[in-house]
Amino acid sequence: MKGFSDQFTDFPDYILGITKEIWENRGLSTLNDYYSEDIPVRSPGSIVFGNAGVIGATMATLAEFPDRRLLGEDVIWSGSPEEGMLSSHRILTTATHLGDGIYGKPTGAKLRYRVIADCHAINNQINDEWLIRDQGAVVRQLGWDPKEYAVDLIEREGGVESCVQPFHPSIDKVGPYTGRGNDNEWGAKYADILRRIMSADLSIIPAEYDRAITGFYPGGVELVSTDGVDDFWIKLRAAFPSATFAIEHQIGREDPMMSPRAAIRWSLTGKHDGWGAFGKPSGAEVHVMGASHVEFGPWGIRREYTLYDETSIWKQIVMKTG
Repeated sequence: MKGFSDQFTDFPDYILGITKEIWENRGLSTLNDYYSEDIPVRSPGSIVFGNAGVIGATMATLAEFPDRRLLGEDVIWSGSPEEGMLSSHRILTTATHLGDGIYGKPTGAKLRYRVIADCHAINNQINDEWLIRDQGAVVRQLGWDPKEYAVDLIEREGGVESCVQPFHPSIDKVGPYTGRGNDNEWGAKYADILRRIMSADLSIIPAEYDRAITGFYPGGVELVSTDGVDDFWIKLRAAFPSATFAIEHQIGREDPMMSPRAAIRWSLTGKHDGWGAFGKPSGAEVHVMGASHVEFGPWGIRREYTLYDETSIWKQIVMKTG
């Protein structure tokens, strides 16, 4: 790969390799090389700038979860080494809560949860990132309800007026990467399916999903069959019926020894004005940063992985309702 170290055979090898080097091999100082000095990192909970903040957050996480492992399930990517590449990296994380930190005193709880990180890389360096962690799964395994955790976090951060603001497009800063992915047919197909679901055309689910699908959703939830898919998506959309749905980034890929796949980063922006996954309508202005991966098979989508951060959504609602 032009501009990248010869130790990496291809882009997925680069993403998987540096992730292991940073976290499990304790090479935190390599972030000074692998991350650009002014990188914007967007997550549902905030937007931060610079690799110094990334190094600090990584150290804090390892202090709280010293045995954390990041198992790369897939890297779905687009672009070229010359123009830059965008990876959508799906990670299954395992960790034990052994130290003090953002989640409180150590509980000894063993955690398993997923993360999807969209990273733009060029010249052996990542310079733009979108990161979604299944915080709902994390806090539940530590004994919290996601809404209760959001309330507690607001109080610890000094109240509604002083707390860290969840990410919203109004506070975003344009980073080095402004691409939208690729035009592969599988990415286009999945984007169309999501648009139809979000337009209340739920008939697309039995038409385009394998009847034996397994879906992996926020909160560490695993649902089976097209009934499970319908249940997940309708409860999300019902909570924000007037919100604007947008495809932010779209990738499709066909690779040897793998099913056709797609990675979509999407958003819902608008009011919490319906009954659904987030309880009584509050009228709060909410931004949902979401990411989804799918694998296609002979009878339609056979696996779907979707993440958003329940605690950040609840935080936006609680900031409105008090």
